[in-house]
Amino acid sequence: MRRFSEACERNQGPILDVIKQYLTHSNEVLEVGSGTGQHAVWFAGAMPHLTWHTSDLPENHGSIIAWLEASELPNIRKPRTLNVGQRVWPVNQVDAIFTANTCHIMSWDRVKDLFDGASRVIKPGGNLLIYGPFNVNGHYTSESNQAFDAFLKEKDPESGIRDYDDMNRAARHNGFQLVERHEMPANNMLLAYQKSSSF
Repeated sequence: MRRFSEACERNQGPILDVIKQYLTHSNEVLEVGSGTGQHAVWFAGAMPHLTWHTSDLPENHGSIIAWLEASELPNIRKPRTLNVGQRVWPVNQVDAIFTANTCHIMSWDRVKDLFDGASRVIKPGGNLLIYGPFNVNGHYTSESNQAFDAFLKEKDPESGIRDYDDMNRAARHNGFQLVERHEMPANNMLLAYQKSSSF
């Protein structure tokens, strides 16, 4: 069944405006946590030079496949099963990774696994693009983000909005440097990292 997310519908345009500048010279892109499948179809359709690889937990594959089949796009691949905590990821080497609204629903250990796994599969000089809400200097950037964080922690105490500085430290530990922090609509950010050529 093809699920629909209004949030994806609202944010896909602004996200595309940012990520396309980092993917101009990329060929293979892995999306970690493809969710409904909407983002994959939108981005693959807008950037036909890319091969867009989808991934998620098995329970989300049905919706992703339904979106892919409806789109009939030739440059998008069916979802692979990926839990960021697994040691071996289902791809070998990609030019970039994109992930949206995943870090706040994972534990912090899984967020660190995301950086670790990304470091193993992204080619030197490639980009890691992370979209979602983040705190800055330990503080919420909006009342809505504070309420959202409380909602997340009520459902799962190990989840929650991550801090921008913590993300950067985890990135550096795995050979990534921040290129730019992009402020996005609805109190979100897009963090663009580049993998060191020597890592």
